[in-house]
Amino acid sequence: MPRFLLALCLLIALPVSAATKVLVTTNLGDFTIQLNDEKAPITSKNFLRYVEEGSYNGTIFHRVIPGFMAQGGGFDKDMNRRPTHAPIKNEATNGLKNDTATVAMARTQDPNSATNQFFINYKDNSFLNAAGNNPGYAVFGKVINGFNVVEDMAKIPTGSSPATGMQDVPQKPIIIESMKIVK
Repeated sequence: MPRFLLALCLLIALPVSAATKVLVTTNLGDFTIQLNDEKAPITSKNFLRYVEEGSYNGTIFHRVIPGFMAQGGGFDKDMNRRPTHAPIKNEATNGLKNDTATVAMARTQDPNSATNQFFINYKDNSFLNAAGNNPGYAVFGKVINGFNVVEDMAKIPTGSSPATGMQDVPQKPIIIESMKIVK
């Protein structure tokens, strides 16, 4: 058997690892995030830890800016901060870009400060990518189904939160009712 055929047969016989998917159920509808465990292993593992613990259940999208992004995972509907684990290493140099429908970790000015908060890009936000002295924001997944639900979030009027003073807070809470791993 020629070598290229043997190599092709071996490739076909190798098991294909399916990317991890997470079903997000909100009070506006459901959407599915497909993680990129290969290019963002630390970030994906961190996100899945919060999913498996049920930490995202009952949290809200607390910052929604139409034409930019929707951020959630860190606060409940009363704007109480949820407990977190230790921050993780920033994987923004993994080659994944902050493009439309991608999911990335939110962080402070410290590049290695991401914990439980994440955001979904409404458009290509190249200024959030790692480049030069910009450490960037680590993309670790993409909304592969139900992006219209995420887009609907941007239709809810926003304002400042009396509890925290934060801006761009949806005036009608967008609640993450549950997140679960699906195959």
